[in-house]
Amino acid sequence: MNKFLHKLKIALTDESIRNRLLFVFGALFIFRALSTIPIPGVDAVVLQQFFENNQFLGLLNIFSGGGLANLSIIMLGVGPFITASIIMQLMTVMSPKLKSMHTEEGEAGRARFTQYSRLLTLPLGVLQGYGFLTLLQSQGVISGLSTFAFMTNVILIVAGSILLMWIGELVTEYGIGNGVSIIIFAGIVAGLPATVSQLAFGYTPAQLPLYLGFGLIALATIYAVVVMTEAERPVPITYAKQSRGGQTYGGTSSYLPLRLNQAGVIPIIFAMSMLLFPQMLLNVLSSFNIAGVARASEMLLVFFNNQIAYAAVYFVLVILFAFFYTAVTFDPDAVSKNLQRSGAFVPGLRPGSATAEYLGGLITRLTLVGALFLGLVAVLPLGMQMVTGIAALAIGGTALLIVVSVVLDLLRRVDAQVSMREY
Repeated sequence: MNKFLHKLKIALTDESIRNRLLFVFGALFIFRALSTIPIPGVDAVVLQQFFENNQFLGLLNIFSGGGLANLSIIMLGVGPFITASIIMQLMTVMSPKLKSMHTEEGEAGRARFTQYSRLLTLPLGVLQGYGFLTLLQSQGVISGLSTFAFMTNVILIVAGSILLMWIGELVTEYGIGNGVSIIIFAGIVAGLPATVSQLAFGYTPAQLPLYLGFGLIALATIYAVVVMTEAERPVPITYAKQSRGGQTYGGTSSYLPLRLNQAGVIPIIFAMSMLLFPQMLLNVLSSFNIAGVARASEMLLVFFNNQIAYAAVYFVLVILFAFFYTAVTFDPDAVSKNLQRSGAFVPGLRPGSATAEYLGGLITRLTLVGALFLGLVAVLPLGMQMVTGIAALAIGGTALLIVVSVVLDLLRRVDAQVSMREY
């Protein structure tokens, strides 16, 4: 406890850390202010009815940071940017040039890679904005708009999404933590009072055991997420002795920490985005009076509305993205080469290909355990919803995973900043 208070004192008194934290709070204040500005032509009554017990819109509201609930100018949120990032990450598998740019060209290469993601965000934002507004207009949520006013709304919400992406990148650069994750986190926290009030108004004495059970499961889930996120497998490393100028260096031992969940909350965000984007397109296509397209869209929407099929696809996507993101961010060959250059080796293994093969097999086994855990925790709320029939549990469970993971990452980064000041 004393150590925690000591680090908290350093974080609040150090000017650099305090300014970073204040920048984050200032950016979040602007973000929440933007989420209260609605686009023209919204029928609030129809909007509320449209949102009731709609899991798809509830999950989409997470990505908008709460801006979708009142159809604000940032109703698309960071969804287009996340979709663009997923597409660019997938392209690294098919394009050696993009993979080299992302992993081997250092900061300059990663900056160019990020720039391509930003450029791709614009057409995706236009596509999602036009499609979603078309869907809302067909449902009567937005009415009385001319073609010019409709296109103005599209420009407004696309500009809002680009602005939110820029704010997120500013938070990453001048604040603490990943800006996009913090924006999603802030939207979830801002929506907690509404979720709690929804559960409170729907409460009856007969549901007391259900609510108590949900509370215990939520606490157990938080504990499990914290343990699995912080768990790591230390790989022993020994530095060879070197003689320079009559003095001997090296000969010390250390370890290489490999986290059980290397990807963090990214697989869940990616899986949700991959599930929501086609659903939104299918919802839009089904609103058009095209016989073949409408029929195919309805069939696929029936599949997505099947809770068991939805949970199965969600589970598989979380596992696949956990492996994919770990493969992109952790290269055993590169780690082996870096160890060899610094004169380090894993005891009992030859430097080079043998070390890379050992690290590759180890990270695969660790990722399997972490991915299975992440997938099970992701679909657990969906299972609870199927049993209880309360839609808020599914949305709240996904939000719980993101909140816990983002808080842990933020605390870890603040602790790193404090440790730098201490030394």
